[in-house]
Amino acid sequence: MNLQNGFLLSYIKYGENDAVLHCFTEEDGFQTYFVKGIYSKRNKKKALLQPLSMLSFTINPARGNGIPSVSGFELVKGHDLYMDIKANTVIFFISDFLNQILRHENKNPGLFFSIDEFVNELACKNYQCHLLFLITLLKIQGVAPLINDGIYLDPETGTFSDRASHQLFGEEISSIWKTALFAENLYTTKVPNSLRKDFLDSLLVYYHYHITDFKIPASLEVIQQIFE
Repeated sequence: MNLQNGFLLSYIKYGENDAVLHCFTEEDGFQTYFVKGIYSKRNKKKALLQPLSMLSFTINPARGNGIPSVSGFELVKGHDLYMDIKANTVIFFISDFLNQILRHENKNPGLFFSIDEFVNELACKNYQCHLLFLITLLKIQGVAPLINDGIYLDPETGTFSDRASHQLFGEEISSIWKTALFAENLYTTKVPNSLRKDFLDSLLVYYHYHITDFKIPASLEVIQQIFE
């Protein structure tokens, strides 16, 4: 039995009362846990199952070929994000995103801290922070663009050049990328409202080229509608 802090990325109901949790933990990276009885009528802990909640799990080791089970969990850090429709939409989008790309990620303190930092930014009503967090992830994964004197970002090569190579990566969008990559505090980068959709689309194109088996998150359509 051990204690493990982790961000909840997703959960799936299993049977009548149980659930399978996918989490990114501080000590062991991406983990899958089984929690028994969470959906029973007397169990009030199911209210804590919110995407990107930081939870402290009490873990029992797996038996045989099974997965570790959770005998209890507590909220480590909570925010009033889920009553704010914009923040709630961002949280679901990023948790959906992370649940896909972190499946094989081991312990990574920098990544764990960056998720916490992102949630704090969102709690301060920085509604563009998800866009910049996706660049932070690219940096941590070691596939962020290389900065040079070029004007246009080439998403396939990850370099800037003097000639546009993709319709989404015009001068304005490429400039936002470069500003964010240069910034000491990436979250101070301003993304104009009129360019947020195109900038997000450019991020997804870049991920397609540089993250193996990347798929567009199912929640993309919702977040685009909210920020139109």
